Amino acid sequence: MKELTDFLLQFGNLNTQQIDLIGSKTEELLLKKDAYFSEAGKIPNQVGFILEGILRVCYYDNKGEEVTKYFGDENHLIVDWHHFEAKIPASEYVQAVTECKLLVFSRKDWEELSNTIIGWDTIVNKIIQKALIEKLDRRSPLVSEDATIPDILRKISLYRQSRPTFLYRFVFRRHKAVAEPNQEEHPLILICMHRVGLD
Repeated sequence: MKELTDFLLQFGNLNTQQIDLIGSKTEELLLKKDAYFSEAGKIPNQVGFILEGILRVCYYDNKGEEVTKYFGDENHLIVDWHHFEAKIPASEYVQAVTECKLLVFSRKDWEELSNTIIGWDTIVNKIIQKALIEKLDRRSPLVSEDATIPDILRKISLYRQSRPTFLYRFVFRRHKAVAEPNQEEHPLILICMHRVGLD
């Protein structure tokens, strides 16, 4: 819970009573490797905070090929935000790349926090704004000649070992995505995610 508290306090002030309330609304969730946090075709009904592990957002294109868009690691929120807010079925999957431990809010509890804690929506909006800025500012280390491979790439090494063509296929698909204007892109699919592809 400390990790979640420290994360939220970056975006606003919370008193002890509010922090205790937030903690009471979370449940710990363990995801095995390859398990789904949310699935395409289903309405997302939970918000997660990653304590351990790596998750990814992926979808299948019109040729049935699997395409990975984003990775998320520890100490970040994870949610298919567009579909969560709109209460409509998702078009993408959020899947565990490694074994993961999360703190999870149900939709009911998330909305209760919004209705109970003054300034909660402001905190959430700041998190979203930061995620959007990071998405615009972030350049892929895969296209930078002098870039140091970040920790998140080392963390997915086990996934690469089990699927050695994964990163190649992902980078290739990011190239093609530029020429696919009909591919739906939501501005915030995974909150505060690391993007591994070509911008």
